[in-house]
Amino acid sequence: MPKMKTHSGAKKRFKISATGKVKRRKAYTSHILTKKSKKRKRKLRHEGIVHKTNENLIKRLLCIGG
Repeated sequence: MPKMKTHSGAKKRFKISATGKVKRRKAYTSHILTKKSKKRKRKLRHEGIVHKTNENLIKRLLCIGG
């Protein structure tokens, strides 16, 4: 059986934390920033965590047991 290949799109978008959770970038941060408040833009800078219902799917795309 050949090796499993990592999904290229997923490896660019997700990282695994030390505790095994899946980290992701938040949406709505790329353009049309003038109408967004400073507070909103500041909160968008921080990484989000993928919801547990989608976690197993993403780990499978990244070829990580979970």
